[in-house]
Amino acid sequence: MAEEQEKDNTWLIAGVAIAAVIVLVVLLKQDETKHLASGAVSASNAEVDAKLSSKKTSNKTAQ
Repeated sequence: MAEEQEKDNTWLIAGVAIAAVIVLVVLLKQDETKHLASGAVSASNAEVDAKLSSKKTSNKTAQ
């Protein structure tokens, strides 16, 4: 008698796992870059640059 072979779902499971990881990475990346759209980073960078340039000029000693 011919025995029925069990269907091998290894590739299906691997494919679903890979797709889930890709979806999670895309979702987390979107969440991570949300703050860039608000312009807060460029405002913060401008403030830091202004403070650094004022420190460079105010640290000079008079001789």
